[in-house]
Amino acid sequence: MALGPMDVFMPSPANALMDVFMGEYRGVWARIPGAARHATGGCRDPMETRTLFITRSDLERLQELLNQQRAKPGGGDYLAKLQGELDKAEVVDPKAIPAEVVTMRSTVELTDLDTGGVEVYELVFPDEADPTKKKISVLAPIGTAVLGYRMGDEFEWKVPAGVRRLRVTKVLYQPEAAGDWDL
Repeated sequence: MALGPMDVFMPSPANALMDVFMGEYRGVWARIPGAARHATGGCRDPMETRTLFITRSDLERLQELLNQQRAKPGGGDYLAKLQGELDKAEVVDPKAIPAEVVTMRSTVELTDLDTGGVEVYELVFPDEADPTKKKISVLAPIGTAVLGYRMGDEFEWKVPAGVRRLRVTKVLYQPEAAGDWDL
């Protein structure tokens, strides 16, 4: 199935928490009307309108991860989403990534645009994911979505109860900005 700007992942309700944090998908992709609005008009599709900045080492690790995941049954759609992101990524020197961009192992503050609630997550590789510590996998829908966003960007995230509209309010920690080049 070809994915487009109206595609949003819907995890299965039975295992939604693990789907969300670990990237273990047991849900389906669905077309949601209005899911592809630009940030200036609300939320925008994370796969359509932004430039993804990535370091060479993160790109290599993510490509290796994708190759390993492709060998497993299922999951082709979400792997295609992440691969699409990497294919259009701008590979930059770690010192050249703006500090407000969410990169691997960044800690980010997200604000729910409907409730005003604030959540903090760390974007990690799947083997480091831990929902109890708010460490989300880059293979989880929200992990793939937030990778490469900047402070102020908004996006929609489909959850079993509906759609959550989130804004990146702060990048609390970014390895590159902190000079932690080899995490």
